[in-house]
Amino acid sequence: MSRTPIPVDSDIKSRLDKLKRDDETWDEFFQRTALSDEPIKTGFLSEEGAEAAKENIEKTRESF
Repeated sequence: MSRTPIPVDSDIKSRLDKLKRDDETWDEFFQRTALSDEPIKTGFLSEEGAEAAKENIEKTRESF
């Protein structure tokens, strides 16, 4: 199997670092995320909670 460098911006690399487990290699991380049927969960809100928060933010912006 050949190896391929993948250039990414430093802010994206920082985000990926937070998602990668301490005990896995980058290859394992990409396999886990690319082959997984479940999306990566990065937040603490449910989809409904996130939508409600978004609506509240929009209402607040409209009030200004």
